[in-house]
Amino acid sequence: MAGLPDLSGMPSQFEAWRARLDCPFPAVQAVLADCLQEAARLLSPAGLDAWLDCARALGKMGRGPEPVLALLQAWPQVVQTLGAGDRAAESLLADVAALLQAMQKSPNSGAMAPLLQTLPAVARRLHASDPLRHYLRTVAGMMARTTVSLHGHHATFASPGLPVLLAQAPRLLGVLTVSGLARWADYGVRHYLNHPEHQRDYFALQLPDSRAVLQRERHGTLLVDVERQLELLLRALWQDPAPLRAYATGLENATAPAPWSTHQTPSDSLCLPDVYDDLNGVAGLDRYRVAVAHLAAHRRWSQPLLADNLSPLQRLTIECLEDARIDHLLLRRYPGLRYVMLALHPRPVEGACDPETMSCLRHRLAMLSRALLDPAHDYADAALNHCVAAFHALLTPGQDSSTQAMQTLALQHATRTRRQSDQLARVHFDNTVVSYRDDNRHLWRFIEAGDEEDSFDQPCPPAEQEMPGLPPRHYPEWDAASQSYRPDWVSLYESLHPRGDAGFIDALLARHATLARQLQQLLDRLKPQNRVRIRYQEEGSELDLDVAIRSLIDWRAGSAPDPRILMSHRTDGRSIAVLVLLDLSHSLNDAVPGSGQTRLSLSQEAVALLAWAMDRLGDPFALAGFHSNTRHDVRYQHIKGFGERWDEAPKARLAALQAQYSTRMGAALRHAAHTLGAQASDKKLLLVLTDGRPSDVDTPDDQALVADTRQAVQELAQQGIHSHCISLDPQADAYVHDIFGQHATVVDRVEQLPERLTRLFVSLTR
Repeated sequence: MAGLPDLSGMPSQFEAWRARLDCPFPAVQAVLADCLQEAARLLSPAGLDAWLDCARALGKMGRGPEPVLALLQAWPQVVQTLGAGDRAAESLLADVAALLQAMQKSPNSGAMAPLLQTLPAVARRLHASDPLRHYLRTVAGMMARTTVSLHGHHATFASPGLPVLLAQAPRLLGVLTVSGLARWADYGVRHYLNHPEHQRDYFALQLPDSRAVLQRERHGTLLVDVERQLELLLRALWQDPAPLRAYATGLENATAPAPWSTHQTPSDSLCLPDVYDDLNGVAGLDRYRVAVAHLAAHRRWSQPLLADNLSPLQRLTIECLEDARIDHLLLRRYPGLRYVMLALHPRPVEGACDPETMSCLRHRLAMLSRALLDPAHDYADAALNHCVAAFHALLTPGQDSSTQAMQTLALQHATRTRRQSDQLARVHFDNTVVSYRDDNRHLWRFIEAGDEEDSFDQPCPPAEQEMPGLPPRHYPEWDAASQSYRPDWVSLYESLHPRGDAGFIDALLARHATLARQLQQLLDRLKPQNRVRIRYQEEGSELDLDVAIRSLIDWRAGSAPDPRILMSHRTDGRSIAVLVLLDLSHSLNDAVPGSGQTRLSLSQEAVALLAWAMDRLGDPFALAGFHSNTRHDVRYQHIKGFGERWDEAPKARLAALQAQYSTRMGAALRHAAHTLGAQASDKKLLLVLTDGRPSDVDTPDDQALVADTRQAVQELAQQGIHSHCISLDPQADAYVHDIFGQHATVVDRVEQLPERLTRLFVSLTR
């Protein structure tokens, strides 16, 4: 694999971006190049400039590097989730900056980093810019209401519940819509405004009424929960690769818009409500299915029309007949949808609208739509029944049933039925909305620009060509206090370790020649001995004499001989993949008393001898090392991959190992599981070689990372990966068994590490 490249190919551009950021924090500079690589892939030039300007402003606020790092790493992820190159997604940065500015001017500046850190996970739950914008408004409103002012003029104390709400937001949005989250938060603010401790407990879901209100607000079917099913349905039944996008519903007492798709290119999104409740006996999932089918059918069978010379009455009538045509074409292919369509289609009552006092246009069209779909309708209106008969005549085989034919019929019907009262401002809306149909914006094309197009999606400019680079991987971290994960808490950068002198490793192996000869006898006994013969092969290593003689007899007898006259062999009984993960923290540079060596050099000897043993056994194995400099910068360095041979290249990388920084072990274990889990072996073994307790400079609680590492080990066990720790810390008994249980070995005499490590491997894989 290739190492993580830098921006050496465009140094002037990189220096211009660095100068624009103007942030001297060492922690920021350490990851700036990686962040710029990821951002340049995902953001437009204007979006990248706005992102750097916002980060620059954060750096000048005097709140340290944490908010800047959070913005640099979080915002590209948010844009990637919402759609790279989407101007609506990038415009959200202005809302984020406004909220950060409000936090800076209040006692809530400590919540700036948590807001940014959880934003990518929140964006993944919401999937669209509109719900995310409402989420930011919800946070801002909650902060303003719960920030305490003692004298009535200036806010004095920070909001007690705001940090807890931000930490819980990704989890809450897994079960609530944005509007449900706003109502749940409003309940907590109203009832616990003057009780800071209870307010914190409410937003941490520690109070009974907090959980009860959460359950009350949980309703309907969330699009994010069924998105995968719907996308597979769209591909399987319609061969349509369009992605699905959610938009917020039930917010600010506004009427939810209908689904839509611009249909400008095959990859345009299908936009659906973020949640569907059960309606008229139809489950939310079935409502999504019929809505997706209607949109997909429009994309296949509808043709665009010119709208410039058509009145609103004419356009509404055309849309009504075109929707009915699409439904009939759908029912020809999938007749089982009829029950769902009839259940979801309103049944307007004839005569329910008074044309003398209000506009009945929508009411008449809803009646017409019902009559076109339901043969059992009982409407007596002559013009309606005339249109229904003409519609069905056009849909008979051999007739023209195109979108243009529907336009002609609709214009005739509109001319026959229009009334002066259709222009009245008071409109009859009851029982007129067909919830599974879209808003038909895809039908219309405009020659002259006008106000009608303002609400239509404009094509986004093409994104800039992607820069070469390896983006960071983001992993959660376990928070023992809340018994939940901090989503996307750790940024891990992987690279191929630089090379050194491979002869250094050969010299180390030569020093252990005596031990190697002793181990050779053990290794010979471990090698798979039971060879299994595979017969009846057209290609093989040996001739299967019995089959060959039988084929010769058949040939001489005039029959077709069996060509499978060869056989091959395979060994049976050993299927093990091993990944050795080295802790490369700074403490490995400490000297081992009485040996004249450092812990790092002894670790190199041990790993080299272990690699020799695994290579002799033929087990697939990989070597990697890790260290960390805060959660924003965990480095995972590949020394040998599973597909590489144990030759000069991995030996050269092992010889060049350097120890620095800290030990954030949980993220490294999760990433190692990502690599090891892809192997097809029956047994997967992860050996961790470390010399101290999991720790990092940004985590003062020495138990926090111990708890996270323990949780990571449990995750590995659930994936079928056996992990074992070899610790060089004499005090490791105080914590290592808490993390790894009985699967840990403490090496008190470090100089014995090469022999202990190799013999341990032999015993674990016997």
